[in-house]
Amino acid sequence: MNDYRRIADRIAADIASGRLRAGQRLPPQRAFARRHGLAASTAGRVYAELVRRGLVVGEVGRGTFVRAAAPDGQPGRALTEAAGDEPVNLELNYPYLPGQSEMLSPALASLARSDALGGALRPASVAGTPAAREAVAGLLAQGGVHADPERILFTGNARQAIAATLVSLVRPGGRVGVETLTYPLVKEIGTRLGRTLVPLAMDEEGPRPDALAAAHRAAPLSALYLQPTLHNPTTLTTSANRRAELANVIHRLGIPVIEDRIWSFLRPSAEAGAPPLAALAPDLVHLVDGLSKRVAPGLTVGFVVVPGDRTEAVARAIRSGGWSAGAFALEAAVRWIGDGTVERLVAAKRRDAARRRRLVAEELDGFAVRSDPSSYFAWWELPAPWRADTFAAAARERGIAVTPGTAFAVGHGGAPGAVRLGLGSVPEPELARALSVLAAVARGGRGAGSGSARW
Repeated sequence: MNDYRRIADRIAADIASGRLRAGQRLPPQRAFARRHGLAASTAGRVYAELVRRGLVVGEVGRGTFVRAAAPDGQPGRALTEAAGDEPVNLELNYPYLPGQSEMLSPALASLARSDALGGALRPASVAGTPAAREAVAGLLAQGGVHADPERILFTGNARQAIAATLVSLVRPGGRVGVETLTYPLVKEIGTRLGRTLVPLAMDEEGPRPDALAAAHRAAPLSALYLQPTLHNPTTLTTSANRRAELANVIHRLGIPVIEDRIWSFLRPSAEAGAPPLAALAPDLVHLVDGLSKRVAPGLTVGFVVVPGDRTEAVARAIRSGGWSAGAFALEAAVRWIGDGTVERLVAAKRRDAARRRRLVAEELDGFAVRSDPSSYFAWWELPAPWRADTFAAAARERGIAVTPGTAFAVGHGGAPGAVRLGLGSVPEPELARALSVLAAVARGGRGAGSGSARW
């Protein structure tokens, strides 16, 4: 019976037309059912369908609210692409420095020679080349990861490395433990691949070992996906003690792990003071990283360091998904790593991130903003009465795109009243102006989303 879908279609049309606005509260399900002469179970299916489409969000104890639209007009889509003609996009977070093209071009010029270009235009193996494996192993060693080059596999980007590793570890319907707030693309990957994400409670030190053990007792977890360094969106770096505790639980329960270290280059091992999980549980941890943040999003490579007995399983998943890296990108990466370009870019981006973080401290002084001094993003816990979606909608009205906390939330708990600010994709003067505008919006306090819905 599809009657509930037709009702959901009518509500969706009202949201698309603006008759129902972002932040507006829908009636309680029982009131909706009475008003429309429906069974309570049918009303529940209508609201569940709206949640599934990403049109509304339910908040425990508060009700169901219309979500703010994503940049392409499709609410709830994982926010990773540019926001179209938005003048200031603080959703996108790919740091790119002035003068970076000039730093990258010499290596590409040498690659353009016919003798080098011939090899770079051939298909690439998931194992890359010996030179690529050695180059990446050396790059990872700078962050405290001592990887056997023979256990490094390559993908087009880090997202593909995550997807391939998940496919190799978790069957459809399997359970994957993640932090309660997690990378939106992992939510999307899990949905598309038919894997169930299980939220693991966090505290100020990182994911809680007792929450991990409890989730596994409730129903076995097939894998974990964790971001121990500069967690997206909170910027939290898991403490050394907590990593050791997690590693002990992981070993005891035998749960494979995907450790995402895409932002770790901003926090050298000496500053982080904590070894990677891959160093604590090398027989279970699949370490994922890439060059999109270190170098540039337009020509990038992802890589995964796998436990010794997992190499072929992950390689098969990469091949079956069509996620292999391009040979040209691999050859460019080898040159950029080998001639010191990546090292120079990393040093410059650390300085750039620190400057941008100081802008956040200046412009959002007095607000509850969490951001590691070396991070390219910030987690802003909004003042009352703002909700994440209504604040995102108000910011968009002023030409600024931010990511509401609901994009990161996993499970059915209360939606976080926070937004993530990407700091790396706009020029610094533009960033300062945008932060100033957002501060004024927040102080305005128009966040409750008043207005009655005819539904």
